[in-house]
Amino acid sequence: MKPAGAAAPPESRGELRVVGTSVGREVERLLDRLAGQVGRRAPRVLQVGSRTLVSDRNERNWRNLIAQRFGDRARFVGLDLLEGTNVDVVADICGSPRTLALKLGEGPFDLVICSHVLEHTRHPARAAGNIERLLRPGGLAPGGLAYIATPWSQAFHAAPDDYWRFSVRGLMLMFGKLEIVSSFYSGGDVGLDVAYRVVRDGQPDLDPRAGAVEQGLFQLVLDHEDNRDILARQATERLPVSRTYLPTLFVNVVGVLKA
Repeated sequence: MKPAGAAAPPESRGELRVVGTSVGREVERLLDRLAGQVGRRAPRVLQVGSRTLVSDRNERNWRNLIAQRFGDRARFVGLDLLEGTNVDVVADICGSPRTLALKLGEGPFDLVICSHVLEHTRHPARAAGNIERLLRPGGLAPGGLAYIATPWSQAFHAAPDDYWRFSVRGLMLMFGKLEIVSSFYSGGDVGLDVAYRVVRDGQPDLDPRAGAVEQGLFQLVLDHEDNRDILARQATERLPVSRTYLPTLFVNVVGVLKA
């Protein structure tokens, strides 16, 4: 029994857990959340960087996913810098808010998808601000959703150029108006749909102290002989600068616009 006037004991926190999942499963969770928020209303969805390229064989067809889930009532807009397949509007997500409003209309979006785009933008913080402005405002109902996927480690890939890499907490700094409701790590191998969530009490653990656990999850350090063997088997010359290797690793966050 607690004495009158005694301070409440600090709330205990659950154990930090690494939960295996897949990108496909996480996308389904995202669409479930979208369906729950829009109810019977037709969702309005924007894909930033929608142009289909030959190299995108491992990319999801978001237009088809939205159509399969919501039918013809869904309003899907593909935005890209250049004309091409799957592009409805040609504009720069880093452009002025006024230009984007003229191109996209004044109506807010229930979901903005920005997958493997931010690393190619000259002004990612400006892009982040524009994405937040395009989302449906929060209030009595939850605000619009944003799905952001970008590399933490990946080989240079100029399309048309390659500028940046991001951590989960880096994305949180840029998307300051979003409440992060889900985050996960994924890889880039074709045909391998593996992902991991770092959670505590079932929720994403976004505390910087969780980084002490996360930094050891994906990094591989080889001993001297293994390092020499790998370098010797390469078709072209590799310089032995380090015995530490990182795979292709993407960070993914789902955020809802705060009220």
